[in-house]
Amino acid sequence: MKHSFVFATNNAHKLDEVRAIAGKRIEIRSLHDIHCMADIPETGDTLEENAIQKARYVYDRYHCACFADDTGLEVEALDGAPGVYSARYAGDAHNADANVQKLLCVLKDTENRTARFRTVFALIVEGKVHLFEGCVNGRIIRTRRGAGGFGYDPVFMPDGFDKTFAELGEEVKNKISHRAVAAQKLFRFLGQ
Repeated sequence: MKHSFVFATNNAHKLDEVRAIAGKRIEIRSLHDIHCMADIPETGDTLEENAIQKARYVYDRYHCACFADDTGLEVEALDGAPGVYSARYAGDAHNADANVQKLLCVLKDTENRTARFRTVFALIVEGKVHLFEGCVNGRIIRTRRGAGGFGYDPVFMPDGFDKTFAELGEEVKNKISHRAVAAQKLFRFLGQ
């Protein structure tokens, strides 16, 4: 019997990415599948707090095994910003283009472009919380490149590659990304 979990996200890109990483190992249901239309709060000061908050919201209201993530882009020259505020860096609209544009403007005259993406998954099973972290180091390039991916992918080039996440394609990204690393840890924990 295949195990089933709800991924507590309203981000269709993240849902597709995690389903691709999981393959046929487990069934990943969406918030839509459980008729949850809420805009789940993210009021924590850390990725861990936000991931737990989102998973707890679904677990407490829908009584099902679930997991949630929070992801941040941490730029060394900006003391780790935008970090937990990555999705709303340019305002509350969650506008990816505006976020990327603001980042490029803020870093315009900055030589140190070292950055990392970090994802934390919070899994709740039988009331217990388990955390899984994934991280990928890289740098912010000066202009957008590539049509794939989402969010900051067109300006983030992972270490060891000469292409951005937006240029690498889903198959490569889903093996090396921060979310892939964290998801693989989660699935291994589940014995999948």
